[in-house]
Amino acid sequence: MTKKTIAIVGAGLAGLSCAARLKELGHHVELFEKSRGPAGRMSTKRGEGWAADHGAQYFTARDPLFIAQVKTWLVEQVVALWTPEIKVYEANQWTTFQSQDLRYVGTPAMNTPAKQLAKGLVLHASQTIDALSNKNGQWFLHSAETGDIDKGFDALILAIPGPQALTLAQHLDPDIKTIAGQSNMKGCWTLMARFAQRPEVSFEAAFVNQEVISWIARNSSKPQRTGQESWTIQANPLWSQAFIELNKEEVTGQMLACAKKLGLDCTGAEISVHRWRYASGATAPAISFYTNPELQLGICGDWLNGGRVEGAWLSGYHLANEMTNDF
Repeated sequence: MTKKTIAIVGAGLAGLSCAARLKELGHHVELFEKSRGPAGRMSTKRGEGWAADHGAQYFTARDPLFIAQVKTWLVEQVVALWTPEIKVYEANQWTTFQSQDLRYVGTPAMNTPAKQLAKGLVLHASQTIDALSNKNGQWFLHSAETGDIDKGFDALILAIPGPQALTLAQHLDPDIKTIAGQSNMKGCWTLMARFAQRPEVSFEAAFVNQEVISWIARNSSKPQRTGQESWTIQANPLWSQAFIELNKEEVTGQMLACAKKLGLDCTGAEISVHRWRYASGATAPAISFYTNPELQLGICGDWLNGGRVEGAWLSGYHLANEMTNDF
């Protein structure tokens, strides 16, 4: 096996999983991430005296490979079980949610496992890659912030949402144009509410059907959370996508009205709002990842593998193995 230099665009869980596995297999990997740090949608928003997970809320583990990774994280104390009292709201009625799934969260924040994966990796943060080119078998990247990246790479992996992969790579590979064009990713409006005291509601998390809101969780109920009492409220994907360009004041008003209907009165709470332009969606059937051996080009992400946290990690891991086989 020849040692390769590999660029990965995107440092969410799929990109980090792919990078960690490629490094384990002996390659030199560099990650380019548009945000200030790793984690993607496994993110935590912080303010003065408060924090709230505003992306992925928890994850489950079913695949043996990912179960093994979660066990490692448990030993490293970067994840823990979360056992909230969960209810379901539908047709103006509350029921108790029945599920045997084990739910895990990062500790002390949702982005901690991603930060653990990023240790020892070369990560270029605040770098929005907006153009790619392939010259004489080498990949070259252009950053919106700093211009041309001053080195070439033997292989390139895009670990970004489908619509972004489509924009960056559709001119390079017609298959990527087809696959990424089917990603069907929808946005998500997320509201974070901080309270002086814990609200009196009968649940710590709730699935909500056929309303503006689809999920409510008491962030403070998760292990090792400190600071101000905080809750995360997420709008349903169809509503979010339909109103993705709505101003934050309108979004806040509609989400808070729905929360009040559900029993969570946020009057007097401090409110923050975040818009995820690409939050959910998946190709059908799931293909796990895509690779073009001739171009030494690959794509990975949760949207290629069922749309879950576990799917993101597996997508990156399996792509790393496959691309190594192709070298």
